[in-house]
Amino acid sequence: MDALDFDGVLVIGGGLAGLSAALAAAPRRVRVLSPVALGEGCSSAWAQGGIAAALADDDTPDLHAADTLAAGAGLVNPARAALLAAEGPGAVQRLAGLGAPFDRTPDGGFVLSREAAHGRARVARVGGDQAGRAVMAAVIAHVRQAAHIEVLEGVRLRGLLQDTGGAAVGALTERDGVITAFRAAAVILATGGVGGLYAETTTPAALLGEGLAAAALAGAVIADPEFVQFHPTALDVGRDPAPLVTEALRGDGAHLINTAGHRFLLAQHPDAELAPRDIVARAIYAERAAGRGAFLDAREAVGAHFPEAFPTVFAACRAAGLDPRITPIPVAPACHYHMGGVRTDADGATGVPGLFAAGECASSGVHGANRLASNSLLEAAVFGARAGRAAARHSAPLRPWLRTPPLALLSAPDLQRLRKAMSRDAGVVRNAAGLTRLLSLLDHLGDGSGQSGPLIAARLIAQCAFDRRESRGAHFRADHPVAGPEARQTLVRLEAGSLCRRAA
Repeated sequence: MDALDFDGVLVIGGGLAGLSAALAAAPRRVRVLSPVALGEGCSSAWAQGGIAAALADDDTPDLHAADTLAAGAGLVNPARAALLAAEGPGAVQRLAGLGAPFDRTPDGGFVLSREAAHGRARVARVGGDQAGRAVMAAVIAHVRQAAHIEVLEGVRLRGLLQDTGGAAVGALTERDGVITAFRAAAVILATGGVGGLYAETTTPAALLGEGLAAAALAGAVIADPEFVQFHPTALDVGRDPAPLVTEALRGDGAHLINTAGHRFLLAQHPDAELAPRDIVARAIYAERAAGRGAFLDAREAVGAHFPEAFPTVFAACRAAGLDPRITPIPVAPACHYHMGGVRTDADGATGVPGLFAAGECASSGVHGANRLASNSLLEAAVFGARAGRAAARHSAPLRPWLRTPPLALLSAPDLQRLRKAMSRDAGVVRNAAGLTRLLSLLDHLGDGSGQSGPLIAARLIAQCAFDRRESRGAHFRADHPVAGPEARQTLVRLEAGSLCRRAA
C-alpha cells in the first residue's frame, strides 16, 4: 500500500466547510482530498436559499440566535447558537470579500429574504436561488490560488488512520482503485451528510455518511443521528436526486395547495407555509398519503418574473415539462440535511486527538432537532473556519499507524435496497414496526458487506430513531406523537461494532 506523509492539515471534503477550513488554516500547509472536482457533488453548491445572518437594521444576532433555539426544539446549545449568530455577519462579509456576488440593494446593502421560522428577513441571496453555486465558485477560486493549499480530486475516504493510542494520524483513501494512506499532523472531516442513504433526496446521491461512519469507528462520539431534516418541497417528477424547490419561494408569497386548490397549511400553523420545515413536511406527507396531492402555487406571487427571480427552479421545472408561471409545481418531502453528526466543540475538535470535523458531518450544537432554514451554509463558513484555525494549531509528530482494512463497499443493488428502506422506514413519519424492519435489513446486508460506511451510518440513524420514543423536531414517531417532558440529547459510541450510549 502506498503511503504519503504530510506535515500539515489534511482536509477531507471539498464543500464550503472543508474549503473554509483550508483557507483559515493559513499559513499552515493544507492538503484537501475531494472525491469529485471542487464544486461538484457537494450540498454547498446545491444550496438555493442563501445564508442567514443578522445583516438588517431591524435585526440582531440575539434575535437570530433565538430563532435558531426555537427551531431546534430544545436541543440547540445556546452558547453555540449565540456564537454562530454573532459571527454570522462577519462570515457573510468575508464571503462577499472573496467575490460572492450577493444580491444588493441600490444603496449597497444586502437583499434579504425571510424564510420559514425566521422572525426577520435575514437570508442573503444570489440571483434569487443561486447562492450555493455562486458562493462556492468564489471560494474555490481563492482555494486554487492559495499557496498553502494542495487539492487532490477524485479521492474517496475509506477510513481513518490511528496510532496505538487512538489518535487520528491520517486517512485511508481510494483513487482509481488504488488504496493510499495519507499521514498528517491533523485531520478535518468535512465529508457532508447522508442524503444518498435515502431514495428521495435533494442532495448529491454520493453523500453516504462515510465520514460519519469512519469517525464512529475511530471512537468519536456521535450526537443525535436520528434527526434528519426533510425539505418539504422537492420537485416531484421522479428524478434522482430530486431538484430542490427553494423555501425562498414561500418567503416571497407562494402557497401550498392540494389538487382541490385548498391551502391546507392554514389550519395547521399560524405561519402557514412559513411554519418550521418539519411541520410543513409532515403536512405535505399527509396530503399526499391521503391522495390529495401537494403543489406549490407561485403563479400569483412570482408569475411572469419566475425565470429571472428563481432561474434554478425554473430551469428544473421546464426540464420536467412544467411551466411554473402558469401551473402549480408538484412537490414532495425529500431528505435534505442531517442535524446529527460527529460531536464537536466550538473549534471542531471531536475528542479523538488530532481529529476535527466541520459542516454537515459534524454536530456543532447549533441545529438541535430541526435546522433553521439557511443556517447550514452559515455554519459551514463559521465553524469550518474555526476548525481550520484549531487544526492548524495542532502539532503532533507523524506517528506509525495501526494497519486496518478499509471500509467495505456496498454493492449497487444493496445500496438501492437500503435507500428505499430508509425512505420508507426512517423518513418523514416513523414507527417501531418500520424501524424494526429496517434494522433487520441492515443486519442482513451487513452479513455480506462487512464494515460498510453506508450501513454504519444508516444503523446510527435507525437505531437511535427506534430508541427515541417521542416526537421532537424533524423526528416524528407516529406511535409516540408527543414530545417527552424533557429534551435530551442522544450521544452514542460504537464499541465492538455495537452502539454504546453515553450520558449527556
